[in-house]
Amino acid sequence: MKKFLLRLLGLMAILLLAWFWLLVNPKPAFAQLNTINYSNTNLENRDFTNADLAGVTFVAAEMRGTNFQGANLTNAILTKGVLLKANLEGANLTGALVDRVTLDGANLKNAIFTEATLTRSRFYDADITGADFSDAIIDRYQVSLLCERAAGINPVTNVATRESLGCRNSLN
Repeated sequence: MKKFLLRLLGLMAILLLAWFWLLVNPKPAFAQLNTINYSNTNLENRDFTNADLAGVTFVAAEMRGTNFQGANLTNAILTKGVLLKANLEGANLTGALVDRVTLDGANLKNAIFTEATLTRSRFYDADITGADFSDAIIDRYQVSLLCERAAGINPVTNVATRESLGCRNSLN
């Protein structure tokens, strides 16, 4: 009987140690399935019309003239990118990170940028008619420039561009 109790106690100790090891052993984080990474790639003049690019990474990608019309770019990462004269008409960039991106001359008509982070990005000569910037983080200077030409109402969210940017009611 004593031998049986010692074996049982030993087995319990081994199981307890195994459980403790599983508890404290760090597990590797698993990458999101089907994640695409376009970092440091040349996507100039590519066509992503109506593509589902949710969560896709575009770090330091060359995207001059790229067509993202109607694309789903929710939670996408577009940092240090060049989107000169790109077409993002009707694209959904909800929650996207658009940091240090050049969007000069881009077509942003009816694009949705709700809760997006648009820091240190440029929008010179970009068409923002009907774009929704609700709850987006944008540099104050860029907001003042965008308010100079903000017009229209987004057909999906029914939010006026001027309202989403927090522009004053009168055009200066």
